[in-house]
Amino acid sequence: MSKTAADYLAEANAVVSRVSAEEAVGYWGQAGTTFVDVRDSGAIAQSGTVKGALRIPRGMIEFAADDTSKLHNENLNKEDRICLVCAAGGQAALAGKTMVDMGYTNVVNVGGFADWQAAGGETEE
Repeated sequence: MSKTAADYLAEANAVVSRVSAEEAVGYWGQAGTTFVDVRDSGAIAQSGTVKGALRIPRGMIEFAADDTSKLHNENLNKEDRICLVCAAGGQAALAGKTMVDMGYTNVVNVGGFADWQAAGGETEE
């Protein structure tokens, strides 16, 4: 039996905690916390992103998160709290599951960037 998008999201949501944007605003700036926006560059250009967030499109997360890859992002640490942001929460959940599967131990789904803005989170262009 083949899987649907809903199946993948259910699996991701089962292993990646969803936190409120308000809770995530409290994490911002804490040592050992890294924010990652997994939307594509066009979406980020239109709306901005979390101030200081890494910009790693969901399609590149495996390469950026793999410390054996030449495309590894040195700012990703498997022991840090990784806070993932996207447009509505789906891409963040799926990217988060991938990161958990790769050995990241503290990954959370912040949900959509608009929620972050509404909660008063710091932003940048």
